This record gives sequence, structure tokens and C-alpha cells, in this order.
Amino acid sequence: MEPDHPRYKWVALSNTTLGTLIATINASIVLISLPAIFNGIGLDPLRPGNVSYLLWMLMGYMLVTAVLVVTLGRLGDIHGRVRIYNAGFLIFTLTSVALSLDPLHGGPGALWLIGWRVVQAVGGSMLMANSAAIITDAFPAHRRGTALGVNIVAGIAGSFIGLVLGGLLAEWNWRSIFWVNVPIGLLGTVWAYRSLRDTGVRKPARIDWWGNVTFAVGLTALLAAITYGIQPYGGHTMGWTSPWVLAGLFGGVALLAVFCLVESRTAEPMFPLSLFRDPVFAGGNAATLLGSIARGGLQFMLIIWLQGIWLPLHGYDYADTPLWAGIYLVPLTVGFLAAGPVAGYLSDRAGARLFAAGGLVVMALSFAGLLLLPTDFGYPWFAVLVFLNGLGGGLFAAPNTSLIMSSVPAAARGAASGMRATFQNAGMVLSIGVFFSLMVAGLAGSLPHTLTAGLTAQGVPADDAHAVASLPPVGTLFAAFLGYNPIQQLLGPHVLGRLPPDNARTLTGREFFPQLISGPFHDGLVVVFWLAIAMSLVAAAASLVRERPAAAPTATPAPPAAPVTGTTDGGGTTDGGGTPTTRTTPAGATAATERRPTTATPPTKEHGP
Repeated sequence: MEPDHPRYKWVALSNTTLGTLIATINASIVLISLPAIFNGIGLDPLRPGNVSYLLWMLMGYMLVTAVLVVTLGRLGDIHGRVRIYNAGFLIFTLTSVALSLDPLHGGPGALWLIGWRVVQAVGGSMLMANSAAIITDAFPAHRRGTALGVNIVAGIAGSFIGLVLGGLLAEWNWRSIFWVNVPIGLLGTVWAYRSLRDTGVRKPARIDWWGNVTFAVGLTALLAAITYGIQPYGGHTMGWTSPWVLAGLFGGVALLAVFCLVESRTAEPMFPLSLFRDPVFAGGNAATLLGSIARGGLQFMLIIWLQGIWLPLHGYDYADTPLWAGIYLVPLTVGFLAAGPVAGYLSDRAGARLFAAGGLVVMALSFAGLLLLPTDFGYPWFAVLVFLNGLGGGLFAAPNTSLIMSSVPAAARGAASGMRATFQNAGMVLSIGVFFSLMVAGLAGSLPHTLTAGLTAQGVPADDAHAVASLPPVGTLFAAFLGYNPIQQLLGPHVLGRLPPDNARTLTGREFFPQLISGPFHDGLVVVFWLAIAMSLVAAAASLVRERPAAAPTATPAPPAAPVTGTTDGGGTTDGGGTPTTRTTPAGATAATERRPTTATPPTKEHGP
């Protein structure tokens, strides 16, 4: 099918939507499957050194996509967006095979998964960086919002769908979360190579190596430092005082400042900073970043809330909590899928700004509702609130992307698409550091006392209870995140064996640990959701930014010109047939428009008196 065929744009939309969907599903499918993965490769989640494996399984994919999407979008502008996109589909499919065949156990098995996830993220970045640009090239402006709406909704919905799909597949076999990518990837790869054509403006240019290096190293250092900042260090509950974390934070910021300096002086930059002179582009990307942080924090908090507290309190075995957490989060996905395509369609007709800002306000209201829920909530209210959150995200996603992509020239669409994806993916990584840090800080204040009181009430000796309560709260948080009761392992058989059997059964049962941490967890949750509300409202304000009004041209006094039928003098317009013309006064001001009779004389253009 040739690019000028009436159906080609729908082929382009279908394939790029599939690519975006599979890339974003893969980012979240591991999130809810981590308990099954840790069990499958024989990794103890409570050993201090293994927290790093857990974080890099979560963060590695997101960090690489945040770093590379701009570069790969720029390469699409230079070498062809379809060419880069097709290569991404192939890389993504082959690495899915490698991930599913992990032959190792323990730490080496985790490193195998982390390494291949990093390579897979390169393929995913190629897909995400160029899909929106391919669609923008294929669709006319008046249909672009709808098309981008479908694609972007599929992308963000993939992060929700991955939660449900991961819960279902992890129940069967942890390797299946990677197997599922293989047939879809093969289909998408063959389809893309056979069907997609480069129709956009290709701009030959040199690779901005200094820009690429300073951006990649600076952003990686910054995000990696945030990752390690939430781990304990030197007797502190978090690692923000670690020299390595501080070096990563300040060094990363310094390198990003150097990157901005390099880009401002490079003739052909990978990250065209001049695009941010457009207030619509700048405001849209600010809204993308803040909305992504708020949405990412919600995902992590809801998984901890369900897997670590609510489901065990309602009689679910810890082994089954990933599956049921995914099922109970279905209203979030339904809300997003219901609103997303409709918002894209309506924004083409009614304007995108109000939909984007309104969606973020709905998200803020849903966060406020979640604040009012008790830790052991009634599910119908929870379902309504997460549905509203998904609805707000769906109303925001497509109009926001349409605003960003329509505000840039055609030759910069690949770079703009990559920049948008960078802010979105960086927001997800930042959400882990920001919200986990707030949660750990909240737990550090009340959890030790709560643990000590709860353990001693069951007959645990004070010294042993104090030793458990003194452990870094991040371990307790990740135990809840993984749907895991750590009490049996933390106390050990020598302590449990000396307790009355009923007390020992209570301590290792389903309900003791969730009840113990529910109060401190809710204290941290209040801080987290208030921050999410603030971010959503600021992002809504950024979405309302409009283009600066064009400055009125300075009028130059000119001598009066005789009126000429069907002509313009002083910049007026005419079509030579009964259309308004404008006369210029000697002072250079515009006089009233008057209707001229139609004449047979062809219009001529006068250039002076």
C-alpha cells in the first residue's frame, strides 16, 4: 500500500499503536510480577543487597527509555522514522526471547534479566520515540488529535494493562511475562517492514555526539542517584547523605547544564532547545512530566496498598496477591480506555487545552477522594475513585500530545516526539524516588514504635522486637510491595520456637503484618497523595498556556493612495470580486472596510502611489 492510499494512515496508526502498546506493557508487567520473578530465580527480597536488584528490575527499562528516546527520535528525523521504528520492533522481539530463557539463579539470574531488559529498552525507545511522529506525518491536521489519541491512550493504557496481564501470567509461570511478547513482536515486526513507508520530512544532519553523551551520562547519573537515595546508608533510613548519591545528584545536574550549553551552541542539536520558546510546547511538556510523576506514584502506592495490606486483610494468600491486585485495578484501566479515544476525537473539534487541563483536575479530585479512604476500605468506593483517576488520565493524554506535536515544524517531529517521551519516562523514574522517599520518611517516624509494640504484645522479647524495629523501613516497604510477610524470617525459628504456638501462628499469619503497618502506611500515604494533588493542579495550569499573541506591525506613514477596484494598498486583501478591501490613510492607520462592486477588470497589485 502506497502512502497516498486512503487506508495507509490507518495501517500506520494500527501498527504504531501495537508497537507503543507492547513497549509500555513491558514496562509495567514486571512491576506486579516481581514476587513471582524473585521466587522463580531464587532471590531473597529481604537481604539488603537484593534491594538493588529489585530497583534495577523496575528502573532499568524506564531509565534507558528516558535517556534514549530523544536521541532515537532525532535519528528518525535524520535517517527516516520508519527505519528506526522497524529496527526497534526487531530488537524488542529478540530480547524478549533472551529474557524468557534466563538459565541462571540468584544474583546472576537477576543480572541476566536486568542486562537484557536494558537492551530491550533500546528497542522500546525506538518504538516510542518515532510512533507519534509517524502518525503525525500520515494524518492531516484535522484528524491528528483522534489518531494521536488512540496511540497515546494505547501507550499509557499499556502501563495499566501490564498490571492485570502480569498478575494473570505470573500466576502460571514467571517466564510467560516475556513469552507473551514474542508472537506479538514477530507479527508487528513483519507487518511494519512490509507496510510502513517514510512519508515525513527527512532532514540530513550530523549526529550531535557531545549533546548525546552529556545528556545520557547526566540524566543516568541523576536518576541512578535518586534510585540509590531511597536505600539505607551508614545507619540512616535513606541514602541521601551517601557521597556517591550526592555526587550523582550534583554531577548529573552539572552535566545537564553543560548539555544545555552545548545544545545552545550546536548548529544541529539533538535536543532543539529553541522549541521551548513556544509556550504551548513548553507548557505541554511540563504537564507531561508532572502528570507522569503523579500517575507513577499512584501505581506504586496502590500496588503496595493492595498486595501488602488490603488483600491479606481480606483473606487472600500472599502467593495470590499479584493476580488479585491486577484484577482489582481493572477500573483504573477501564476509565482510561473509556476516556482516551473520546477525548482525542472531541479535542479535534472543541480544542485540546480544556480537555487536557480538565483531565488533570479530575485526577486531582480522585487523589483527594483516596485521601479520605481508610486503609481497610470498602471496595466499591475504591473502584469509583481509581476509575475517576483513569478517566482523568484518559482525558489528558491525547489532547496534551496533540498540543505538543502540533506546535512544532514538520522537520522536528521526531525530536519533539522523543522529548515528550523523555519527560513521560523520566517522570515515572522520578516518581519512584520522590514517592518512595516520602513514604520511607513517613514510615521512619511511626513504624519502629508500632513494630516494637505489636511484637512485644505477642510475647516477643524486647531486645528481639527492638532489633526488628530498628531495621531500615525500606525493607518493610518493599516487603509490602512484593506482597510478602517478613515476620517469620526477621524473627527466625529461635525466637518463634520459644513463643506460645498461638502467638507464633498470629505473627506468621496473613493479618498480623498488614494490620501492623497499615497505620504508618496511611500516614505516609497522606503526604504522597497531597503532593500528587499539587502536581496535577500545576500541570493543569501548564496545559492552559497559549501562544503569545503576535505583535502588531509598526505602521509606517505613507502618502494617500487612490482607491483601485480589486486591488490592495497598504496590505489589504481582495479576490477581485466583491470582497472587502482596505484603504490606508496618510497616517498609516487602517480605515473602515468597504464593499467594492465587482468589475471585469483583473485585479492588479499596487506597490505605491
